[in-house]
Amino acid sequence: MYVGRFIVIGPDIGAYRVSSRSFPNREAVARGDTVTIAPTEDAPETDNPYIAYNCVRVAGDTAVVGNGSHVDPVAEKLELGYPARDALAETLLALDYEKDDYDTPRIAGTVGEESYVGVVRRDALLVEEVAEPTLVATYEKDAPEPFDLESFDFAASEDEPTTADGAKRAEEAADAVYDLDFEHPVCSVGVARTAEDGGAELELAVENGN
Repeated sequence: MYVGRFIVIGPDIGAYRVSSRSFPNREAVARGDTVTIAPTEDAPETDNPYIAYNCVRVAGDTAVVGNGSHVDPVAEKLELGYPARDALAETLLALDYEKDDYDTPRIAGTVGEESYVGVVRRDALLVEEVAEPTLVATYEKDAPEPFDLESFDFAASEDEPTTADGAKRAEEAADAVYDLDFEHPVCSVGVARTAEDGGAELELAVENGN
């Protein structure tokens, strides 16, 4: 099955995968607290505005995960003190679905004290709080649905972040979604929130299929 780009969000853990039939020459590039989807050196030139974007951006103790340019304004709203639900809903509503040949939905989620997942399609805006691992994709699975993914069993309770190895959990999340049996994997990112000295720390990991 081809579901396009998708995210899986669980309390204290999340992941994003690029799946693409048209633009496979891309990679996930980590730069500090941001992960960018960018063309590889051998990628053909294109003027498509949806090819390169930040897919993960950390804002305080919350990571925003998504499939396009909406990730940055969601993070900026969190930095201004917006609740995660409002930051997602307002941004998705304002930017709307992608105006490409397929009316591709925008999908996004937050991994933090408040974990949410959202999607804006041509016909709907959906934002839901996450109590269990939840998947939403741009095609076929374009409404949030529970998703049984073994690597997400490391997720902690809704009240406290886990003390397990955050870097390892982030790597496992990235590997797990990359290896899922959905067609045309390109690259993936994992995010894990871990207890750290009375607070929380976020770890990021990328998988480019190398």
